[in-house]
Amino acid sequence: MKLMSGHSKWANIKNRKGAVDKKRSEVFTKASRNIMTALRLGGVGLKTAIEQAREVNMPKENIDRLMKRYEERKVNLEKCRFEGFGPLNVPLIIEAETDNKNRTLGEIKLLFRNYGGKIGSEGSVDFMFDRVGEIETERILTDEEQLLLIELGVRDFEEKMVITEVNSLTLIGDKIKEMGIGVKTEEVVERCKQKIRLISEDEVVKIMDLIDALEENSDVINVFSGFEFQ
Repeated sequence: MKLMSGHSKWANIKNRKGAVDKKRSEVFTKASRNIMTALRLGGVGLKTAIEQAREVNMPKENIDRLMKRYEERKVNLEKCRFEGFGPLNVPLIIEAETDNKNRTLGEIKLLFRNYGGKIGSEGSVDFMFDRVGEIETERILTDEEQLLLIELGVRDFEEKMVITEVNSLTLIGDKIKEMGIGVKTEEVVERCKQKIRLISEDEVVKIMDLIDALEENSDVINVFSGFEFQ
């Protein structure tokens, strides 16, 4: 992911434990991962991912090469999904795309074991999440702007996050841009219905260590977790 998706504010807590080296190559790696994630999701959010890659000055040939490489490999790739519980019983859903499911499963199991979690059976965690579209805007929308988007089918608003049905994500994302509002991210995510409440930064670090390790696996597309910290 990528974070992927929805973990940036928790990563900020973890980052306070040590300095983060924001090298140009790391920025390109993140942009590349976002493009690959969008391609794996059938093009959902691809336009935004490419725009963001251009904003960090990723060369056009790099973007074209990524897309060509994916097209060449995709016939041998299988989408798969893993569920489990991390440290402190935090539920996790991992989406992956691999040419060897058994190898990827073994790697995911090992990471769960090494970081104090346990991989679960199919359906053990899935019922705790809703699959939705998320659009993060550069500012909080006004009441008038929110009303306009509700008419298009927006489900909810959470500060700068716009929650949509999956099949409405691109339509609403394009409408927000037409309204002159900047979009930071646009993606399909799994949102936990009842999150586990963590009470300390050390607890957040424990679960983020596992999430980071999972996201570093080359087959993993997204990692979704169900926890909150205030």
